[in-house]
Amino acid sequence: MRNRKFSWKRFGKRLLYTALVFVGLLLIGFIYLYCVAIEHPPTPADLSSLQLQRKQPSPGFYTIGNNWFRKSKSGLFEMYVAGKPFERGVINGKLSKELVVNQEVYFTDQIGKIIPSKSYLSFLKYFIAWFNRDLAKNVNEEYKEEIYGISKSASDKFQYIGSNYQRILNYHAAHDIGHALQSMALVGCTSFGTWNDRSADGTMIVGRNFDFYVGDNFAHDKMVAFFNPSEGHKFMTITWGGFVGAVSGMNEKGLSVTINADKTNIPSGSATPVSLVAREILQYAQNIDEAIAIAKKRKMFVSESFLVASAEDNKAVVIEKTPDTLDVYDPHQNYILCANHLQSKGLAHSKENEVQLSNSASPYRYQRLMELLNADSKNTVQKTVDILRDRGGLHGEDIGMGNEKALNQLIAHHSVVFEPQKLLVWVSTSPWQLGQFVAYDLKKIFAMKGMQTDHEVIDSTLTIKQDTFLNTKAYRDFITYRTLKQKAFDGGEINPDSVVASNPQFYHAYVIAGDYSFKHNNYKKALSYYKTALTKVIATVNEENYIKKQVEKCIKKLSS
Repeated sequence: MRNRKFSWKRFGKRLLYTALVFVGLLLIGFIYLYCVAIEHPPTPADLSSLQLQRKQPSPGFYTIGNNWFRKSKSGLFEMYVAGKPFERGVINGKLSKELVVNQEVYFTDQIGKIIPSKSYLSFLKYFIAWFNRDLAKNVNEEYKEEIYGISKSASDKFQYIGSNYQRILNYHAAHDIGHALQSMALVGCTSFGTWNDRSADGTMIVGRNFDFYVGDNFAHDKMVAFFNPSEGHKFMTITWGGFVGAVSGMNEKGLSVTINADKTNIPSGSATPVSLVAREILQYAQNIDEAIAIAKKRKMFVSESFLVASAEDNKAVVIEKTPDTLDVYDPHQNYILCANHLQSKGLAHSKENEVQLSNSASPYRYQRLMELLNADSKNTVQKTVDILRDRGGLHGEDIGMGNEKALNQLIAHHSVVFEPQKLLVWVSTSPWQLGQFVAYDLKKIFAMKGMQTDHEVIDSTLTIKQDTFLNTKAYRDFITYRTLKQKAFDGGEINPDSVVASNPQFYHAYVIAGDYSFKHNNYKKALSYYKTALTKVIATVNEENYIKKQVEKCIKKLSS
């Protein structure tokens, strides 16, 4: 008995010691995470811009000196900002304060829908803090100052996530983190360009769909921003409140940049956000060689394709950059295509790219783009818009509305067309790329000496009409489908037959109906939906495998 008592006592001491060590390590870990979570803001030499106040000459129109912010009749917000980095950021934030605040609300609301667990959200906060521990070290001081300036207008209600500066800085890496941690984030952005004999008038035309979806509200307040920085070139981007990076843009030298995500391994930590590399190219490069030099000197933690079109070079290339290397895809012909896979000699046969080609919708979408580009006449701005709006599959097959294999997946944040040699830009208006494409003449806008009275800055003579699809029953059915899909996602009651009736050629409509029926123990009906889904054009191998597994589960349930 004595030995037994003694052994239990010793075991208890060891257990207590182990627990104390574990708690101690946990405490040290949380202290470390807390420390790396705090990004100390930069210290601008001149803080006088904080005293600037915006004026409101008329409802919805704001100015600070020669800087201005307004909402176009098209529904797009427009902003012009000039000055030094911190000053630009402060003015940007003050002019577009409501958008800065709203975008963060939309962003956090969508995260809350995706991750409803508060405990997991809390864990995620510390994980992202650890993941982004080196983020500030990889961001130029210029952009840190600009972000810090914007953060002065951010809402204080999200301090539980982090300081205003820390949050705005981290949001610039949101695209990269989502891309790195979720294969599903490789949704199909598509871009392409033509020049010389492939364009009707011989000049360069570049088009792109930016399919970055963080909820309907996030895409609602799109902004066309014009920047006149104290250093570098004037440039424009299609953006949103609080964001100084670039995903689509063109500078005064006729150099345009768009980004497309590629397959990447899960990294151990962050580096320079893709959008800030694209922004630096826009601001400081006037030709392809200068763009490549900028991309080479920045370390990134995901793989990305930068389609760079240059008026000076009269051609476009794709700069393909991974965390480890960089290569350039030059087609050596008068057109270029870019989806979500790598094409350069050095990277096309990488292991990650082979997986992407085998499993994703990217090669199918690439083939459809080539098919449309080769059809009929030479390329024009109107034809580019028509291609970007195309909802069909190969050979025009009906593959359902919203299919990732289509060029137009009906989720685009924006769609844009550039004519670099003419310094003209067409930007889509809501919904997605179906509304009007309104035109901006950068020569005229960058020649403006401020704006003291509110007026339109688009060139209305170049406006491209909205898609006729908006006036069809098919469009109304798609809106019904989206409503039912969201209701099912939120756990509400739906009629599965109504889901498939609203989008009968889309495999995912049958998956939604099948999942709903399976959840409600109607395995026979679920099996029928899943089997029908397998007869449709499925976007990815992972989704096809999921459907097949659900078929097996249904059969097992029905036979038990």
